[in-house]
Amino acid sequence: MDRAFRNRVDAGQRLAKRLIELGLENPVVLALPRGGVPVAAEVARALGAPLDLLLVRKIGAPIQPELAVAAVSDGAEPVLVVDEASLAASGTSLAYVMGEAPRHLQEIERRRRLYLNDRAPMDLQGATAVLVDDGIATGTTARAALQVLRRRNPRCMVLAVPVAPAAELPALRALVDRLICLEAPEVFGAVGEHYLDFAQVEDDEVVALMGASGPGARDIQQRRRQGSD
Repeated sequence: MDRAFRNRVDAGQRLAKRLIELGLENPVVLALPRGGVPVAAEVARALGAPLDLLLVRKIGAPIQPELAVAAVSDGAEPVLVVDEASLAASGTSLAYVMGEAPRHLQEIERRRRLYLNDRAPMDLQGATAVLVDDGIATGTTARAALQVLRRRNPRCMVLAVPVAPAAELPALRALVDRLICLEAPEVFGAVGEHYLDFAQVEDDEVVALMGASGPGARDIQQRRRQGSD
């Protein structure tokens, strides 16, 4: 099959071109780590926007870990989203999901300390929150992330991904103000099938990209707010 994207950087650059056309007001780009971070970094750079993370973990089926049966988010009140169809198709029990959730919450906290150095989440009040990942398969992780994002009261929510199954888009579109998806095949296997290079993103790459977006990100946000006062 033809691969739509060379790598995550290419996907991010192409996604950024579409987002620039929207003329988004006061954008803040939020990446889903780890795979979404290189994509989101390109988007943030092109938009001149701050980059932050939204920490959500997929819970995979016991015998098929890449199949998301649920997703859990961070926060004072973690959000757990269960994909009932995937749960039933894989024969996974709800008890398994509930038992796995604490382990994934621990990993979320590890990532927060490592990637963000316990930096507080950016203020999204009045901002256009642009949620970016490297692709969507079942939509479970994205739905959990969007529920978390909605609680932070952005003025507008945009979901931007390079690729997702066509069948998943209507449900996701209903959760956001704008949805940008570059490739939406009717027949969908896995996100990685649409990239020439889909190597795993390691912790040190995320740390480097977030460090590059570093302290200046909050300055960008503050200047944008002052300009709108």
